[in-house]
Amino acid sequence: MLIGIAALIIGYQVYGRFVEKVFGADAGRPTPAHTKTDGVDYVIMPSWKVFMIQFLNIAGTGPIFGAILGAMYGPSCYLWIVLGCIFGGAVHDYLSGMLSVRNEGKGLPDLVGKYLGGSTRKVMLLFTELLLLLVAAVFVYSPALILGDLTGGGDKSAILIWVGIILCYYLIATLVPIDKLIGKIYPLFAIALIFMAVALFACLVVKWPSNIPELWDGLQNRNPSLGRVFPGLFITIACGAVSGFHATQSPLMARCIGNERLGRPIFYGSMITEGIIALIWATVSSWFFFGGGNVEMGAVGVSAAPAVVTRVSRYWLGTFGSILAMLGVVAAPITSGDTALRSARLMLADALHVDQQPIRNRLSVSIFLFIITGVLLVYNILDAQGFNVIWGYFGWANQTLSIFTFWTLTVFLAKHREGKPYYFITLLPACFMTAVCITFILTAKIGFRIPQDYAPLIGAVTFALSAGLFFFLKHKKIDGNALA
Repeated sequence: MLIGIAALIIGYQVYGRFVEKVFGADAGRPTPAHTKTDGVDYVIMPSWKVFMIQFLNIAGTGPIFGAILGAMYGPSCYLWIVLGCIFGGAVHDYLSGMLSVRNEGKGLPDLVGKYLGGSTRKVMLLFTELLLLLVAAVFVYSPALILGDLTGGGDKSAILIWVGIILCYYLIATLVPIDKLIGKIYPLFAIALIFMAVALFACLVVKWPSNIPELWDGLQNRNPSLGRVFPGLFITIACGAVSGFHATQSPLMARCIGNERLGRPIFYGSMITEGIIALIWATVSSWFFFGGGNVEMGAVGVSAAPAVVTRVSRYWLGTFGSILAMLGVVAAPITSGDTALRSARLMLADALHVDQQPIRNRLSVSIFLFIITGVLLVYNILDAQGFNVIWGYFGWANQTLSIFTFWTLTVFLAKHREGKPYYFITLLPACFMTAVCITFILTAKIGFRIPQDYAPLIGAVTFALSAGLFFFLKHKKIDGNALA
């Protein structure tokens, strides 16, 4: 964990500066917050607030729940978090955010359409809207479960009440100007989430729990029931390593920064911060699953991520500390859910050319989105396996979205950074994530169920074919429509 945190910080300072140089951030270039100020979505805010909001937007439960589940695979999770974050996720978040800054704060479907063609843009719009609604449904239901457990012992009526309260908040947060609600309360929630991570980090250092598997103990899967490390680990740990959802959130802050040179600390830096939180939770979970932590706390048999969070927080941080920790865990998904719906509103409004300054226009677009989210929530509540099914498809869709973004960024760099092969910084992650997502959907239970023994072969062939196709099209000087 300590080596991993040091590597993430060095990666921010060294590789982050390199990526910034490749993009060509210009402090003198006016940003959309200056040129398109509307008092609703295009609003200049202090850089520290923009960082906190971006961090909380992308965090969700991913760097916590994903790291807990990923830790079951063993120490290989550390490598994916560190390398994936520095060379994949942070590059993905920074370049997609800065590309939005350079394109008037446009959302991901418009950016994809510009570089991969209009047909891809339409597919991307539908795919992104679906993902954002899945995010909203998942991030209503998971905090409602935790709050329902705390206040009503897990009774369904208590869960339904919290679902209703969270949805009402979502509607308000989606409609009001970004600096009026989100800009005021998000920094407080971000502080709670960071406090939780710092407190657990301190506990790990002070207690120095023994028997935690280390990298030098081997990278083999320590929980065979989960299937192969490839591709399962790379779908399970998304936030904290690579997450396509982040590219839907970056345009929100691309409309609020006043200087392009703030892009590295806000976009690249928030992803590195998320990686650190994921590392801490992966270490805590390794102690819980493999170091005797569950025995020490009388939690043998506990494997659900929310239950692990609750047990560890109460046992290590005490009553007051666990309240703050749980606030962070509850606030993170709620705040990601409301900005997911806000992003969905903005993307749909851009596609339909609906002016979002009048509140009646914002409401007319939002109602349609909330109805679909409500249907997904009803399925979650009525079907015992509903949440697991939706979470599985959400995980795959989330990582598949990163493929669209990486290929868009690769075409951008190939076109606009000629002379040096800078496109390699996104091409390699693009090929890798393409291999991960295709292999997963072909071998997973929610996919085509091809035996997992073929996973390495499928992954290698997909990686080679995607890279070869890119170079063929680049050599032929065929535009992004063909690449799509």
